[in-house]
Parts: sequence; C-alpha cells; structure tokens
Amino acid sequence: MCWSATADLVAGSAVAAIGAACVLRTRRARDLPLASLPLLLGAHQIIESAVWRADGGSGPATVAWAVIALPLLALWVPVGVLCAAPAHARRRLTVPLAAGAATSAALAYSLATRPVTAEIRGHTLGYVLDLPRPELLVAGYLLATVGSLLLSGDRRLAWLGVIVAGGAAVCAALWRLEFISTWCAFAAVCSVVLLGWAGRRPETG
Repeated sequence: MCWSATADLVAGSAVAAIGAACVLRTRRARDLPLASLPLLLGAHQIIESAVWRADGGSGPATVAWAVIALPLLALWVPVGVLCAAPAHARRRLTVPLAAGAATSAALAYSLATRPVTAEIRGHTLGYVLDLPRPELLVAGYLLATVGSLLLSGDRRLAWLGVIVAGGAAVCAALWRLEFISTWCAFAAVCSVVLLGWAGRRPETG
C-alpha cells in the first residue's frame, strides 16, 4: 500500500463516514465511546494528510496527530471497551485500563515537554519523539489497546483485537521506524469491524 496525502484523506474520510454510521446504529449510550472510535481514527488519518502537505516537520498537524495517536488512544480504547463490556468481563479489564492510564500520562508528559517531528520516508511517515523507556511504553500501550479488546468478553471485539495485534506485528516487522504511522492507518481500516458490532442486539448487564 502507498501512503500519501491523498490516500490518507480518502481513507480517513471513508473511515470517518463509517464511524458516523457506527454512532447512529448504537443502541446503548455506554457503547458510544467505542462506537465512535472509527470516527476518531478517520479524523486522525485526515489530520495526517495535513502532515503530508506540510512536508512533515513539527507543526500543529504533527502535534495533533501525535496527541491522538499516543496519549488519547492509549486511554480511549480501554475506557470504551470497559464501558461496553458485559458485567462478567469488567473486573479483568481494569488491568488494561490501568496500563492505559499510566501510559497515557507518560506520553502526554513527553509530548508536553519534548518536541515531536514528522519525517517523510518514501511512501510512509515517521514520527520522532524522544521517549523515556520506549519499550515499556510500547508494552503498556499495546496492553491497553489490544489487550482490552482481547479481554472484552465480546467475540467481535476479540476478533478485532486479534486482527489489530497481527497488524502491529506486520507493521513493526516491515516499517520499524514508521511503525506508529502505519499501524494507526491499519487500525483505522480495521475499525470498520465496529460497524457490525454497533448494530448488534446488545446483551443485558
């Protein structure tokens, strides 16, 4: 797949439209945070199209992209899954939620105190941010996002977690320096799975 300003704009608009449909199909208020995830991820890709047009750098589009990709998603996903989860799964979801809260706080502090820069690398974008203990932060991030989906107690969400985890492995192997950009794009496309989830007949509890 080739990434560019146009590709991000088209893909982001399509994913955002699907996200709007997810929100409209949602039957319970507590499902809304997770149902709106494609809307957020679609907007995220549209923001990245602005990063392309600015030739990378450390401008407002780069900062906005990083804020969504790093601290916001690390907390948004486990909170959304916890809200939507059946009662029997909620206790185990406190682990990815705690990981997400700690990781989000650390990433937010890093973004507030250190510059983030986007670099165009062929057909991908690389984001450079000097993070303390990056391996620990990546582990916490994946536990919060992928882990919460896998532990959700919902078959569709668990499958989404498997797909996104597989995508993370592929993106890390093929685009090590551009991992976060490529994986976020992959996750945005995969989030369309939530369209079927949002229209399901929800369980009580």
